[in-house]
Amino acid sequence: MTPPSTSPIPILGQWILDTRSWYPEVEKVHQLETHASRAFSLLSHATRSQVLRYVRPPDAKMALASALLKHYAVAKLSRARIPWSRVVATGFTAPPGGGTKPVYVDPATGTQPVFFNVSHQAGIVAIVAVAAGGAGEEGKGEEEEEEVVQVGVDVVSPAERRARDHEYIAANGWAAFVDMHAEVLGHGEVAYLKHQVPAADDDDGDDGRLRAFYALWALRESYLKLGGTGLVADWVRDLEFRGFRTPSPTPGWDSPAREEEGQVLRDIGIWLRGDKVEDVDMCLRSIGPDFMIATAVRTPGRKAARLGSALGPYEVLSLEGVLDFAEASG
Repeated sequence: MTPPSTSPIPILGQWILDTRSWYPEVEKVHQLETHASRAFSLLSHATRSQVLRYVRPPDAKMALASALLKHYAVAKLSRARIPWSRVVATGFTAPPGGGTKPVYVDPATGTQPVFFNVSHQAGIVAIVAVAAGGAGEEGKGEEEEEEVVQVGVDVVSPAERRARDHEYIAANGWAAFVDMHAEVLGHGEVAYLKHQVPAADDDDGDDGRLRAFYALWALRESYLKLGGTGLVADWVRDLEFRGFRTPSPTPGWDSPAREEEGQVLRDIGIWLRGDKVEDVDMCLRSIGPDFMIATAVRTPGRKAARLGSALGPYEVLSLEGVLDFAEASG
């Protein structure tokens, strides 16, 4: 009999920053240097420069939130209690083997103490992060030291593009809208969107179909981001989600999504090149009437560490709380 693994169960963190009300007095991106000086002081010069490269203040605010959440995740979850200042000094690099997924490598150990992924849409920035058992810990075996956990998250807001989408559908039809995205969808998904998704009872009859499209988009993006490939993956059309449904919206942003009311989806069939994917946990949930968030976690070789049941609601953090934590972390 194989003895059970003694390495700790991975610790999962899921957090959101809502930037929509941040620094309302900022009209030009460069003004963030003054109005967000406290936040900027906690980031490296290179990171501050990246935030300030954006043209629109809403985009710069989301970039700032993304940087803060990455540092927060590493300092909060790392078993070695890596202080915020050490995360800032080291920064983030591209993963070996290509792709665009940012990673943090602890220079003291050469390991990744925390695996994370970030998504942003319409002012909302979300991060899913995992501190894998054995990652960065002293006294662990070589096999545990090299353990890798893959995570992906994607936030979508059908409302952000609603007017543009309705205009396109009115001019060209629903089938043309689906065909416009067909090159990054599975064959069965294209057929599902065209022929099986019911229209909503709105004046144009398209909101229900658009919500289904963006729900599927979020699932695909979060899965593709597991390895950092995104839509450029050469197998993107060989990936297919089957039998999924669209989660119902929640009444408000602060109303928790309830599984019994169809606002959370966990039973998600994933197929790749005709084979069912068995090593990925996913969850799709509504956040208010206008947002959905999809989360994917893969724990290779660690069936006992599957995190599907742990993929609960995201905690909405305050900017003030994150900055207080950063300053206390050292």
